[in-house]
Amino acid sequence: MTDPEHPTGATGDIAAVERPTAEGGIAGGGALWHGRFGSGPAESLMAYTESISFDRRLLADDVTASKAHVRGLARGGLLDADEERAVLDALDAVLEEELAGELVAHADDEDIHTLIERRVTELAGTAGAKLHTGRSRNDQVATAFRLWSRRAMGELAAGLVGLARVLTERATEAGTGADAPSIPGYTHLQRAQPVLLAHHLAAHAWALLRDADRIADWMARTDWSPLGAGALAGSSLPLDPAGTASDLGFARPFDNSLDATSDRDWVAEATFIVAMAGVHLSRMGEEVVLWTSDEFGFAVLDDAYATGSSMLPQKKNPDIAELARGKAGRLIGNHTGLLATLKSLPMAYNRDLQEDKEPLFDGVDQLGRALLAMSGLYATLRFNTEAMARAANAPGAVATDLAELLVVSGMAFREAHAVVGALVRRSLDEGVALVDLVAEEPRLGPRAVKLFEPGASVANRTTPGGAGHAPVSAQLKALTDAVAASAQRWVGWSLP
Repeated sequence: MTDPEHPTGATGDIAAVERPTAEGGIAGGGALWHGRFGSGPAESLMAYTESISFDRRLLADDVTASKAHVRGLARGGLLDADEERAVLDALDAVLEEELAGELVAHADDEDIHTLIERRVTELAGTAGAKLHTGRSRNDQVATAFRLWSRRAMGELAAGLVGLARVLTERATEAGTGADAPSIPGYTHLQRAQPVLLAHHLAAHAWALLRDADRIADWMARTDWSPLGAGALAGSSLPLDPAGTASDLGFARPFDNSLDATSDRDWVAEATFIVAMAGVHLSRMGEEVVLWTSDEFGFAVLDDAYATGSSMLPQKKNPDIAELARGKAGRLIGNHTGLLATLKSLPMAYNRDLQEDKEPLFDGVDQLGRALLAMSGLYATLRFNTEAMARAANAPGAVATDLAELLVVSGMAFREAHAVVGALVRRSLDEGVALVDLVAEEPRLGPRAVKLFEPGASVANRTTPGGAGHAPVSAQLKALTDAVAASAQRWVGWSLP
């Protein structure tokens, strides 16, 4: 049996891992924490705890944060000018090797931080071994991950605005004039009242702009640097948290070292924003699935944004829209899973926090791809305005207009609701056209019959923000301005 306290000891049946150290390498083996231990870690421990398989994408940001740390060490007199230059050059070389695909991870590089420090020490020698002075992986990873997240969320914001722009353009194309296409507005997936197609498309654009606004708010709350907090309590060395924060483009340094190393509110909030945007795309996807079905027939997918069937030659499948629905569950799961990880952690850093990265990495990847795919889908979607109009102008769609006409005549709305409801029930039970019953009803008569004319109900929607011609025209101007303002906020950002 292996001694659980000494898994790699002489009496254990798991052999100690051989970890030769190159001259000038990290003392005590590859692990940054190895100095306290008398033997190497078990292979099973390394396999279970490693994170380099997914945190390697933080390399550029870790290099950026490390360079700021080195400059801070030099300002504090902990590195001389030659050492500072040697380590900065080595960090640049590590990044160049990574970009060229030449940076090789060793078996004992448990995470990206170990890989970078090992390679810097190989390149810069003794000076490289000073890189970790005054720093812990706790504040190191919090800083690198925060840098990565700010960039990634900015790219998502640009993608959200891009899709909002596509929707705005399609809404503007649909128009708001007397001949502009209308569709049924639904509640409970039952036809309720007709709305302009432009109004419906604009509704989705507003939701996406809110998602981009959430990212802007998130960035303001995330705009501080954890670097200099150390493992949990700061340092006795002359570090410069304010200087490194400014160097990295943060508004300020941390206020509390315990909070700096353990805080993952910003990750949880980011996964929520991603999940919320995913829910918005899921709603859009559901509509595309419905609208492109033969039963609705409201729209036709472009061939470039549809798939076929391996067995059924006639099929044209809305796979992008379906995956927008399906992946929303994945994004929600990323968020709730992270919250479950965080809910019982004591101060300060715990290894559980290694689980913060993959949910956000995955969410950013999935949402970014979805935004690009849905932008292409909506830009090329062809609307069947005749089918939309037939459905929008169905007789039942004017029921509310009839009730409101009675209200204008002085009748209480509840009574008007009952009068019109009784007429609808008679129409269904007796098989008589609703318009004929309305014509015979003395409290309605000819003036109400005009409401059954195509487009009359939409024209009646005159309140600000409503679905009629004038309010939608005003809305599209406001929406166009809002998209432009949001695009300006994210100028220079784009989805990769």
